Amino acid sequence: MPKSQLVELYAHGLGVIREARLEFGSGFNVLTGETGAGKTLLLGALQLCLGADASLSRDATAPDMRAAAVFTLDGDQEVVLVREMTASGRLRSAVDGVPSSAEALRSFAQDLIVLHGQHDSLTLRSRVEIVKIVDESGGVSTEALVTTRQALSESRRLRDQLGGDAGARERELDFVEFQIGELEGAAIISEQELDETLAELTRLTELRDGQVALVAVMDELDADADTSVLTRFARAINAVPSGEAYDGARALLRNALELSREGVHELATLADPDAYDASLIQTLEDRATVLQLLARKYGGSLNAASTLLEGLQRRREAHHAATARMAELDQEIVALETRESALAKEARRAREEAAVALTASVARQLPRVALAHAKLRIEVDGDDGSSMQVLFTPNPGQPEGTLQSLASGGELSRVLLALSLETSHEDIVTVFDEVDAGIGGQVAQQIGECLREVGQRQQVLAVTHLASVAAKADHHFVIEKTVRKNEVYTSVRVVRGDERVDEIARMLAGDTITPESRSLAQQMLETRS
Repeated sequence: MPKSQLVELYAHGLGVIREARLEFGSGFNVLTGETGAGKTLLLGALQLCLGADASLSRDATAPDMRAAAVFTLDGDQEVVLVREMTASGRLRSAVDGVPSSAEALRSFAQDLIVLHGQHDSLTLRSRVEIVKIVDESGGVSTEALVTTRQALSESRRLRDQLGGDAGARERELDFVEFQIGELEGAAIISEQELDETLAELTRLTELRDGQVALVAVMDELDADADTSVLTRFARAINAVPSGEAYDGARALLRNALELSREGVHELATLADPDAYDASLIQTLEDRATVLQLLARKYGGSLNAASTLLEGLQRRREAHHAATARMAELDQEIVALETRESALAKEARRAREEAAVALTASVARQLPRVALAHAKLRIEVDGDDGSSMQVLFTPNPGQPEGTLQSLASGGELSRVLLALSLETSHEDIVTVFDEVDAGIGGQVAQQIGECLREVGQRQQVLAVTHLASVAAKADHHFVIEKTVRKNEVYTSVRVVRGDERVDEIARMLAGDTITPESRSLAQQMLETRS
């Protein structure tokens, strides 16, 4: 992770701050000033740049409000985080001049800076942050566990995607197999088979119907039965009276009878019992029935049915492949679950050891931060030890509870300072808001020494009212409030040399600086290292 440093903070139109620009240095930076001068507002401006809600400051919604924080990474890469009020009264965010969101600012800033206030701590707000601190302090690596869990999650996702309800999968496969069996059993020859079958069936049916009609006609005209047309015609001719007068008519009728019999004989030559195969017609009718049923059932045509068959065959293959893949995934999941369980136990053991070691090291720092009688313990829980909380006892005989619930504002800040003494690193900026609240004397000097010590490893910003703390800083900024024409103005300036001696003396003695307070201030600055 790159080394972070806050190099500049700018605020405009934020409560009593008309305009302020602070250029911070490396090491320990301190902000001092009388109560109400605007120190809290400057921290509010910083919090806004880090994506905080505007409600953190009642003055954060001034019409011309603008706040900007400039960070450097590894000393050369510059990042600018900006929050400003739009004409419509909404807060607008930007990162390096590119419009962004408050969430993006928070995400970006979480690896750059951490704020420790009397009533809040970004470091200990969530158990995730506590785990991060413990892991870093103990060199605990959970990379293998994270990778295994990602692989396990992916395998389970694939298993669910392929799987579903086992009964439903079985029913689906049975239905697919049934459809494939029906279509394959039909053995469709071609897309035109139904049309060709119907055409041949029509031809043979017409031929059959013609032959049947022909036999019926011949039977009707000249069968052996006495009731046939020509037999009755012959009897009728024989019944014509004798006599010359009837001979002509009789001859014509007999000629007609002969012609009719010749016609019947001609019809007989057309009769062919073998002209059609009744069994073939039945076969064609059965085939046409099957093909028509398939066409109606599977898309309206044999082409659609054949296409569907190919799709069903692919589904069956895919189902079998999925079944085989699911079996593989089941084995993978079992193996990954076994590995995940082992790695989780290993992570918990490592985190428990790291938590014990960190608890012990922080305990050694507690007297230095005016918490000599307090006790602190990091409790580790969960299968992988990722469920953690900081338990705290402010005084002997008092019950143990969570740090956030039992520690006062000043105690919380000082616990975080003790924690910083053991876990600080150069890749993040730390801000302490009134870490010295409620203390004084020798303890205040110890707090200053602790802040300076942390500042040797990372950039530190602190707000203080105590000269003993301010004298330990590498860079000193004074926030001053003046009233001109019934209006309050706040200015910020860096103090060095005699100006810094005067500011330390003011913090010691009040507005009236005495030779004694100035001499003490000079001595405190000379002996700060």
